[in-house]
Amino acid sequence: MAEHQYKFNVSMSCGGCSGAVERVLKKLDGVKSFDVSLESQTATVVAEDSLGYERVLETIKKTGKTVNSGEADGTPQAV
Repeated sequence: MAEHQYKFNVSMSCGGCSGAVERVLKKLDGVKSFDVSLESQTATVVAEDSLGYERVLETIKKTGKTVNSGEADGTPQAV
Protein backbone atom coordinates (compact mmCIF):
# COMPACT_ATOMS: atom_id res chain seq x y z
CA MET A 1 0.00 0.00 0.00
CA ALA A 2 1.26 3.45 -0.85
CA GLU A 3 2.00 6.02 1.80
CA HIS A 4 2.42 9.78 1.98
CA GLN A 5 4.78 12.01 3.88
CA TYR A 6 3.38 15.29 5.12
CA LYS A 7 5.50 17.98 6.72
CA PHE A 8 4.16 20.99 8.56
CA ASN A 9 5.84 24.06 10.03
CA VAL A 10 3.96 24.58 13.29
CA SER A 11 4.41 27.43 15.79
CA MET A 12 5.17 25.67 19.09
CA SER A 13 6.64 27.50 22.06
CA CYS A 14 7.00 24.74 24.66
CA GLY A 15 6.92 21.03 25.34
CA GLY A 16 3.20 21.25 26.07
CA CYS A 17 2.63 22.59 22.56
CA SER A 18 4.53 19.80 20.86
CA GLY A 19 2.88 17.32 23.23
CA ALA A 20 -0.58 18.50 22.14
CA VAL A 21 0.32 17.97 18.47
CA GLU A 22 1.71 14.50 19.28
CA ARG A 23 -1.47 13.52 21.13
CA VAL A 24 -3.82 14.38 18.25
CA LEU A 25 -1.59 12.63 15.69
CA LYS A 26 -1.42 9.52 17.89
CA LYS A 27 -5.24 9.27 17.81
CA LEU A 28 -5.63 9.90 14.06
CA ASP A 29 -6.44 6.79 12.03
CA GLY A 30 -4.07 6.20 9.13
CA VAL A 31 -0.96 7.69 10.74
CA LYS A 32 1.91 5.19 10.44
CA SER A 33 4.48 7.30 12.24
CA PHE A 34 5.18 10.90 13.13
CA ASP A 35 7.94 13.12 14.46
CA VAL A 36 7.13 16.38 16.20
CA SER A 37 10.16 18.60 16.79
CA LEU A 38 9.89 21.60 19.08
CA GLU A 39 13.44 22.61 18.14
CA SER A 40 12.79 22.80 14.38
CA GLN A 41 9.09 23.72 14.77
CA THR A 42 8.03 20.86 12.49
CA ALA A 43 5.63 17.96 12.49
CA THR A 44 6.45 15.22 9.99
CA VAL A 45 3.78 12.58 9.42
CA VAL A 46 3.99 9.31 7.48
CA ALA A 47 0.43 8.37 6.60
CA GLU A 48 -1.41 5.60 4.80
CA ASP A 49 -2.65 6.38 1.30
CA SER A 50 -6.19 6.80 2.66
CA LEU A 51 -5.28 9.69 4.97
CA GLY A 52 -5.30 12.99 3.09
CA TYR A 53 -3.20 16.09 3.67
CA GLU A 54 -6.24 18.23 4.52
CA ARG A 55 -7.34 15.85 7.28
CA VAL A 56 -3.91 15.93 8.94
CA LEU A 57 -3.75 19.72 8.60
CA GLU A 58 -7.18 20.19 10.20
CA THR A 59 -6.25 17.79 13.02
CA ILE A 60 -3.10 19.77 13.84
CA LYS A 61 -5.05 23.06 13.68
CA LYS A 62 -7.52 21.70 16.27
CA THR A 63 -4.74 22.00 18.86
CA GLY A 64 -4.91 25.78 18.42
CA LYS A 65 -1.37 25.94 17.04
CA THR A 66 -0.60 28.05 13.98
CA VAL A 67 0.44 26.05 10.93
CA ASN A 68 2.77 28.31 8.91
CA SER A 69 3.41 26.03 5.95
CA GLY A 70 2.90 22.48 4.83
CA GLU A 71 3.93 20.04 2.13
CA ALA A 72 2.75 16.70 0.88
CA ASP A 73 5.35 14.32 -0.58
CA GLY A 74 7.73 17.25 -1.02
CA THR A 75 5.21 19.50 -2.81
CA PRO A 76 4.19 22.72 -1.01
CA GLN A 77 0.50 22.83 -0.10
CA ALA A 78 -1.91 25.50 1.06
CA VAL A 79 -2.48 25.92 4.79
